[in-house]
Amino acid sequence: MKQAKVTVIGAGNVGATAAQRLAEKNIANVALVDIMGGVAAGKALDLMEARPVELHDRMIFGSDDYAISKDSDVVLITAGLARKPGMSRDDLLAKNAQIVKGCVESAYKYSPNAIFIVVSNPVDAMTQLTHQILSAKGVPNNKIIGMAGVLDSSRMAFFIAEALNVSIKNIQPCVLGGHGDDMVPVARYTTVAGIPLPDLLPEAKIKEIIERTQKGGIEIVNLLGTGSAFYAPASSSVEMIDAILNDKKQILPCSCMLTGEYGINGVYVGVPTKLGANGIEQIMELKLSDTELKDLKASAESVKTNVAKMNELMKATV
Repeated sequence: MKQAKVTVIGAGNVGATAAQRLAEKNIANVALVDIMGGVAAGKALDLMEARPVELHDRMIFGSDDYAISKDSDVVLITAGLARKPGMSRDDLLAKNAQIVKGCVESAYKYSPNAIFIVVSNPVDAMTQLTHQILSAKGVPNNKIIGMAGVLDSSRMAFFIAEALNVSIKNIQPCVLGGHGDDMVPVARYTTVAGIPLPDLLPEAKIKEIIERTQKGGIEIVNLLGTGSAFYAPASSSVEMIDAILNDKKQILPCSCMLTGEYGINGVYVGVPTKLGANGIEQIMELKLSDTELKDLKASAESVKTNVAKMNELMKATV
């Protein structure tokens, strides 16, 4: 039986950690590709040498040559510059767009049937760019996905567990919208052992948690001083890949192309989706209040503005 194969593009902290977890959780073999071929090969070899201790038989290869990515089931794009203190995700727009464009075109050449998951920031715009490239080649929307909602929801869940002093396993968070300061954590659909969050915490505390969730990335950037979060983004990416490769039909919040859902059209934005062997198998439409829907549409407009800016910047560099 053919073993699943995932190509991880970018051997930095997110990519290398994702490769580690994919192998050690026995999810897939990994091709780790990076412009710094020695870094990719060195990290792959280091991870392979941990196999006797971790007791798994998954293979990890590293190179700057995309040929090692041939026939991948999933391509995970983590390449790009990381944020520094004082930078927004949008500040990375122009430089990361050029990087992601090259990655997508090279990976597609060797794995035209793969499902593409984008992590590079600003993730909604980078996923839209990936869609612009791949849809022209006939790749359907369900196979082009952005990772953000799983990460944002995970952050929100941790903050809730911390506030209530309960097990993280009891918490089902709900975060919609783009991966930025205007994301839309929805307290009404967030539950703790089935109990709606507003029944457990005062409004002021919920507001505090929502604001911390919205600024979760920059909080870590400021603490690190150099670089940005990578453990939680890697874990979030791997959960999505696991749901796809093992056809779990798992409902996870992902950035996907909306074509009329929630009254939004033609833009990547985070909503609950069912992930399985075909990638996005269903987009779940929640019944939102007028305020929640207004906030979601505002977040989508922010993504559209960013995409338009990205396309103009890319034209200027041609």
